[in-house]
Amino acid sequence: MVELQDQADGRGMKISPTLSDGKKNYLIDIDGTICEDIPNEEPERMATAEPFENVVDVINGWYKDGHIITFFTSRTDEHSEVTEKWLDAQGYKYHGVLYNKPRGGNYHWVDNHIVRATRYNSKFTDFITKTVEVEVFDD
Repeated sequence: MVELQDQADGRGMKISPTLSDGKKNYLIDIDGTICEDIPNEEPERMATAEPFENVVDVINGWYKDGHIITFFTSRTDEHSEVTEKWLDAQGYKYHGVLYNKPRGGNYHWVDNHIVRATRYNSKFTDFITKTVEVEVFDD
């Protein structure tokens, strides 16, 4: 597991720790991102979800490089057993699964830590750097 680095604010007070330089916390959606999109209303399909090609290799490479891999899904807690059995059967290496992500998309994440969002668009490839417009809080 990646070690956390202690942090302090401008007053020297301890604040939430951060990952060491170069390490990332990957939060990866399941349905529609690493496999076919299956709604919670059809849980019988979850055990046989069709995985997307080469995704397990990319994610396991991140794991091998020492990054934290957590799957983050709108599947509910009641689907944890079938979900984790499926992930294990596909060969995924991961640290955890977070259930009950709000459904409906259009996510707007507000956090005091750096958040980088990458919208999945049909295949896992290398990351590139792009300049884009983002929404921020008004000063």
